[in-house]
Amino acid sequence: MRVMPKTALIIGASLLAVVCIGAGVYGYVSLTNELARSKDALARVQAEAQTREATLTEDLRSKTEENISLAGELRLLEEERDDDKKTVRKLSNTVNDLEKIVATDPELLAKYSKVYFLNENYAPAKLSTIATEFVFQKDRTYEVHADVAPFLTDLLEDAKKEGLSLQVASSYRSFAAQTALKSGYRVRFGTGANAFSAEQGYSEHQLGTAVDFTTPTVGGTFVGFDKTDEYAWLTRNAHEYGFIISYPKGNTYYQYEPWHWRFVGEKLADRLHEDEIHFYDLDQRVIDTYLGELFD
Repeated sequence: MRVMPKTALIIGASLLAVVCIGAGVYGYVSLTNELARSKDALARVQAEAQTREATLTEDLRSKTEENISLAGELRLLEEERDDDKKTVRKLSNTVNDLEKIVATDPELLAKYSKVYFLNENYAPAKLSTIATEFVFQKDRTYEVHADVAPFLTDLLEDAKKEGLSLQVASSYRSFAAQTALKSGYRVRFGTGANAFSAEQGYSEHQLGTAVDFTTPTVGGTFVGFDKTDEYAWLTRNAHEYGFIISYPKGNTYYQYEPWHWRFVGEKLADRLHEDEIHFYDLDQRVIDTYLGELFD
């Protein structure tokens, strides 16, 4: 085997070292260049990101201000909408009230009994017959205004539930019937009849909203009715059904008639009861404000 001379080995090693060093320098330079390129790229990306961030921040601020403005406008629009709804609701209620007033016979709350006059052609729009169990004379037909009938029936039935015996002795009377009745009283009592009986056209009975109550024990004379439990019950409870006593003690129209009750609607009857005043004590203009609520 031939041995390589020492000098050749040294030269070969030197060449190898030079090659390795050259490769290392090349690699270092490449890495350095790559690092520089990466830093440049990073710087560009960061700059672009900052620019975008600034742009987005400005857009966000602008949008926020716009949203705040829009929110304010929306709030104003909602308030306007609510105001419009309130206005519409108020106008609707007003229209409904006016429609009820127009549809309700204004005569039903007028102060008759020597104040206003009903002509011979006036009659309630519709009449209902009172149940036989609640009338004084079983062989007669008693009628009331059809819209008053449910209130009267409730009153009579509730009184019955409490063990009372309220009966209707008189209800709707036409102009002709009132004329005949007054003529009969005038024959018997002369001018004294004016103290307890209305002239034709002035009777609340012609409205179909007034009734005369009695009991089986009191009968058709009504004498002593104000001493009965039935009368006491009426004074406490009749207003809840819309009925009031027309001619209490001290009235300036007719003698005291504890048996004569008139329907004026629950709202007005409640007021009269609570304030302890009477129907004929109120101004007609005040009474008329309750016309739209007469049958509520």
